[in-house]
This record gives sequence, structure tokens and C-alpha cells, in this order.
Amino acid sequence: MSTETNYNQKGLLKLMLKMPALRGRLQILSIRNPEVLNLCGAFEEASLMLDRLIKENRPSNRQQIEEYQNVCREIEDEIIAMCYSD
Repeated sequence: MSTETNYNQKGLLKLMLKMPALRGRLQILSIRNPEVLNLCGAFEEASLMLDRLIKENRPSNRQQIEEYQNVCREIEDEIIAMCYSD
């Protein structure tokens, strides 16, 4: 399994846990629409970096933490919009 596929699947699972009301819709869309699965992969990468920055617990990471929080939120919003528009 490629790293990209691994990130895509892990991101999908993470989003399904985070948004249980959309779990079924996410599963269907991830099969039908490769863009959704790619966004799941981007979410996984961003959330892993966010977790790493938070665990480092350095004041110098504050701005990066905010940026990655925003990136994760934007990806979530985009996926939610895709779930309701399809």
C-alpha cells in the first residue's frame, strides 16, 4: 500500500470518527469521488503535523499550530460541503 493511499485511508477514518453524522456519506463519497479521498489524505497529513507541533509544546510553534488548525478546519468544511452538495 502506497504512503498516499495510507494517508488517504487514515484521514478518512479520522474524519469518520470526528463527524459521525456524515460517516456513511463519507464512505460513499470516498469511493465515488477521488477528490474526497485526496482531501482525507491532506487532512491526515495536516492533523499529524498539528499533533506533532502540539506535543513539542514550544511557544515558538504557536503560529504554526494556528495555521495547521485553520488548514484542518478548512479541509473539514470543504468535505462537509461536498457531503451535502453531492
